[in-house]
Amino acid sequence: MSKLHSKTDVILIGGGIMSATLGTLLKEFAPDKEIKVFERLATPAEESSNAWNNAGTGHSALCELNYTNENKDGSIDISKAVKINEQFQISKQFWSYLVKDGQLDSPESFIKPVPHMSFVQGVRNVDFLKRRVDRLNKNVLFNNMEFTDDKEKIAEWTPLIMEGRTSHIPMAITYDKTGTDVNFSELTKKLFKNLETKQVELNYEHEVEDLKQRKDGLWEVKVKDLKTNKVTVVESKFVFIGAGGASLQLLQKTGVKESKHIGGFPVSGLFLVCKNEDITKKHLGKVYGKASVGAPPMSVPHLDTRYIDGERTLLFGPFAGFSPKFMKTGSNLDLIKSVKPNNIITMLSAGIKEMNLTKYLISQLTLSNEQRMEDLREFVPNAKTEDWEIVVAGQRVQVIKDTENGGKGTLQFGTEVITSEDGSLSALLGASPGASTAVDIMLDLLKRCYKDEFQLWEEKIKTLVPSYGMKLSENEALYTQVNKEIKEYLKID
Repeated sequence: MSKLHSKTDVILIGGGIMSATLGTLLKEFAPDKEIKVFERLATPAEESSNAWNNAGTGHSALCELNYTNENKDGSIDISKAVKINEQFQISKQFWSYLVKDGQLDSPESFIKPVPHMSFVQGVRNVDFLKRRVDRLNKNVLFNNMEFTDDKEKIAEWTPLIMEGRTSHIPMAITYDKTGTDVNFSELTKKLFKNLETKQVELNYEHEVEDLKQRKDGLWEVKVKDLKTNKVTVVESKFVFIGAGGASLQLLQKTGVKESKHIGGFPVSGLFLVCKNEDITKKHLGKVYGKASVGAPPMSVPHLDTRYIDGERTLLFGPFAGFSPKFMKTGSNLDLIKSVKPNNIITMLSAGIKEMNLTKYLISQLTLSNEQRMEDLREFVPNAKTEDWEIVVAGQRVQVIKDTENGGKGTLQFGTEVITSEDGSLSALLGASPGASTAVDIMLDLLKRCYKDEFQLWEEKIKTLVPSYGMKLSENEALYTQVNKEIKEYLKID
């Protein structure tokens, strides 16, 4: 029989970058708040935050073409690109503060300068890329971006992409030296290590089985110790569900009205990986292409330099896979169990509307390894099968919900924050560009959930994030000032 055995101010469910970031912010603003973390696995950052399970791009719209849509009149909409870049600037400012304050050491272990590039082929795509750069260059956040359609210059920037290329099709590339590669696994572990010094209780191999809110507003969270099978209940004033793919199922257990009419569709990713130093040393950059017609945004092909486990590697993908699991370490029953009476119409509607996605997934599942290599050779003509191996990346659960514009069963490709009406519970669902924008997302969450206290914290926030409440894209002097510190403390000049 379980029994109440402890109380706390804050419970963070999940040992990923989101919980680590939220815990770190709370300890800055309200150091006396008692925080307990519960993670199902034996170590932090093993699911969505694991370095092999995310792109590590430091998403700032420097290379991701799907963040700049072309309007019907031919103009380029850069609003989403600017927003995402601003969000990543906030993350970098916060990490810089933590390094400066002595809370994070060796920043080069989690962030490195890696140029971001966009590569396209064909007359129409080259024209689009040129217009995109012309539009972005007018904004201070993107004024380092260079464009070329000269094949010799392309070969200088990306020799691996041009080696052995005989095509006479027009091609172009953009190059931005301010891009980064972020190892979110390493960063997450450092943040939790720092939280431990601030008396945050980290409970690994502890699985949350249920959450219920009492009439007095407190949450009772039922937790099982997987080592001893002992079940206890912890009372908390606030609960954050940041459990990656498992967040949806935990949110559904809460019974809050905001958990209704929301579903999830799991998509797994596969990458081709090269660790051959003779090849990896020829390419330094994250090169994003255009998704094929009819393919979802998650399928944008990219050739990435990554620093993982102390090695410089190359990843190419993603190739989509399918598993009914909501996490790599989840259950094959996850998808079925997520279907409830209140979301079955939402889920069925999505199934009808997303036939293109279904066809795309089927086509991806039937790919042979050699067919994947042929896709890679669109980027790296001389790629040899023996130099590349397949790695299964993390599970992503794309959010399905009813929206005003999209109607019932609309598939969401971004990050969704669900907060209860009283602000005592919040859950993070969805995928990219989540990790890169974690600090901005968590500041917004705190503003929603701690409305009264947040006003008192705002002065402190500006110490952590000097641009908070302002737009760097509209303040060149401030952008120059904060980036000077970012480069110095994160060592990414």
